[in-house]
Amino acid sequence: MRKTLYLKFLLAYFIFGFFGFVVVATFVNNMTFEHLKREKSDALYKEATLIANTYASDLYNNETSLDTVKKQLDALDTYLSARLWIINPSGRMVLDSKSPIDVENETVITGFDPTAIGESYYTIGTFFDSFTEEQLSVFAPITSNYKVRGYVVIHYPMQNITASCNSLLNISYLMLVILFLLSLIILIFFTEMVYLPLRKITEATEQYAAGNMHYEFQVESEDEIGYLAASLNYMASEIARAEDTQKKFVANVSHDFRSPLTSIKGYLEAMLDGTIPPELHEKYLNIVLNETERLKKLTDSLLILNNLNTKGMMLQKTTFDINSVIRNTAATFEGTCKKKTIAIELILTGDELYVTADVDKIQQVLYNLLDNAIKFSHQNSIIKIETTEKHNKVFISVKDSGIGIPKDDLKLIWDRFYKSDLSRGKDKKGTGLGLSITKEIINAHGEHINVISTEGVGSEFIFSLPVADSDEED
Repeated sequence: MRKTLYLKFLLAYFIFGFFGFVVVATFVNNMTFEHLKREKSDALYKEATLIANTYASDLYNNETSLDTVKKQLDALDTYLSARLWIINPSGRMVLDSKSPIDVENETVITGFDPTAIGESYYTIGTFFDSFTEEQLSVFAPITSNYKVRGYVVIHYPMQNITASCNSLLNISYLMLVILFLLSLIILIFFTEMVYLPLRKITEATEQYAAGNMHYEFQVESEDEIGYLAASLNYMASEIARAEDTQKKFVANVSHDFRSPLTSIKGYLEAMLDGTIPPELHEKYLNIVLNETERLKKLTDSLLILNNLNTKGMMLQKTTFDINSVIRNTAATFEGTCKKKTIAIELILTGDELYVTADVDKIQQVLYNLLDNAIKFSHQNSIIKIETTEKHNKVFISVKDSGIGIPKDDLKLIWDRFYKSDLSRGKDKKGTGLGLSITKEIINAHGEHINVISTEGVGSEFIFSLPVADSDEED
């Protein structure tokens, strides 16, 4: 593309130049020549007619002499750069501006026939073989008493018209050269502003097609081409980021599946080959069962994420009491909290607080947040769950006093399979998908979730839900 496109423009440029010169050399040349010939013949005809009606007419009416008329013709000869004749209808020369008056040796134009030129008032040629070079010859009849007494003939060399035509053509050629040079500037401008950026974009697409999504290029332009380049760069970076995320996702999934599978395989082989004695089988079968539950949990979480990311996901929105859902969810962790001597404190606005959302998914959000809070809280600590109504929104807060989240990790906690370094020792059974699922659910509702955390102090997760309309509550 990049070669043929540029060659096409170059070819078009030279074809334009070539045909420009051809047009000037042919059509313009002919048009200019015809124009000059017509213009000159008209001017000479007016002069010939004026002479025929004045000096020549007076000559035939015996009102003036040959010498007087000869002086007038000589003056016009110099002025017009032409040769002037007065001839009789028979072809006998009466006066010639280039020759002296010679009554005794008369010149006769052999074969002179004024009707030979038809209705035209001029002819081009040697004028009945009177000249060796072509002349533009103009006729004007001399009349007296309604009778043609003679003719005024003005001869103008055609080479003079050709010279004038060539002078004008030289100007045309000069203008064509200037236009050609100006078009060269346009071609250079096109090369710099269009072709070179397109070549960069083409090279970039070839790199991207080859799989090099990290290839970077720069196009300094604020037009559509610059926008195209920026969009292409952005697209490549997004694809590269998606590929990196995908690779990381696959690696994390592989790792999280491999660990329990390796453990299950190891324990089962040890029981089969007798490394683990029969009396300990129950103990290790329970471990295998726990690892199996871990795999099931991971699989379920992946399925949930896949469903949440599906375009056009439908939420089963209903109106429900969020305080009641919080109480029920907190109750499911009663056993776990007793083991770690953790207390859950509920600070709820009113006995009932209705919202519009998907109750099952919101329950899952609360479960994930509360599970994380218990997991990373110290023994003998308190977890607070609070609801607040502001500006037609209900804000739900889950606050713990656990290990907290490092500042550098706050933007990463929503990523799939992400686990902070501080949490890895405490979250041995976690999948790293809980917060990702939580954020996806809240985003699907068109709401927001935020986190406030201080390392060593604790974390607070806050998300919003729309307040139910009073009509819906009824």
